Amino acid sequence: MQGITFGKGRSEGNKGMKSLLGGKGANLAEMASIGLSVPPGLTISTEACQEYQQVGKKLPEGLWDEIIEGLNIVEKDMGAFLGDPAKPLLLSVRSGAAVS
Repeated sequence: MQGITFGKGRSEGNKGMKSLLGGKGANLAEMASIGLSVPPGLTISTEACQEYQQVGKKLPEGLWDEIIEGLNIVEKDMGAFLGDPAKPLLLSVRSGAAVS
C-alpha cells in the first residue's frame, strides 16, 4: 500500500499508522473512520516517499495508478472533478510526514 484514501465515513488507515502516513494523514484517517466529518482525501505513504528518493526521484511502480484511483474516489465523494471548469475539484496538497 503506497497510499490510503479517507472520507465519507470510510478510511483505509487509522491513528496507529503515524509512521506510515505521518501525523496529519493518520489522524485524518482515524477521524474519518470514526465518522467525523473530514474532507475526502488521499495520503501517500512515507514508504512511497522513501522509495521515490532512493530510486532517483522516480515514482515507485504502481504509485501513479494508486494516485489516480484515489483521485477518482475523492472526485466521486465531492461531486467535483479535476480540470472541470463547471465543477472544479479544489485540492490542498501538503508535506507533513517525517519523510516527504
